Amino acid sequence: MRRVCVFCGSSAGTHAAHVEAVARLGHEIATRGIELVFGGGAVGLMGVVANAALAAGGHVIGVIPHAMMARELAHRSLPDLRVVASMHERKAMMADLSDGFVAAPGGFGTFEELCEAVTWTQLGLHRKRCGLLNIDGFYDPLLALMQRASDDGFIRPASLDILVNDVDPARLLDRLGEPIRVAEPIWLRDLEET
Repeated sequence: MRRVCVFCGSSAGTHAAHVEAVARLGHEIATRGIELVFGGGAVGLMGVVANAALAAGGHVIGVIPHAMMARELAHRSLPDLRVVASMHERKAMMADLSDGFVAAPGGFGTFEELCEAVTWTQLGLHRKRCGLLNIDGFYDPLLALMQRASDDGFIRPASLDILVNDVDPARLLDRLGEPIRVAEPIWLRDLEET
């Protein structure tokens, strides 16, 4: 894996464990020689993961929309900060640059970015695994919802394999490199048969 994209909060949240875990993730990415792709912000967990990777000698690519640059939220210490016109362009560029995705704790933006990356893998638009840095069970409710959606016939059980989760950044990165067993978007084949 050459590059990994990290989705995470523009806030640091209220739990020190989240900040510590995201810092470990940034450090682990850099020490493995993997480049970090992230949302380009200097604030919250975004700033934490970027600073940790930079401190460990890693290459960090930030992707940020013009509107966020204007609000002075950009991480201006990055040697590789790419400014785009919109949030849609930001997500597309982050996906194109990355070989896999990790969602650390965050809010609506993090959830939306994760779900889009998982969906693109499910649809066969890319073959990139997605992971959850599941500190203190932060993502347990989301995993339960996904399992319920699978149990109720909305997500094929094989598609749940796209997403891995772990509390340890090193193990999560190891698992992110595992091959995806979903051979093709089988739900599309089923639609063609009806």
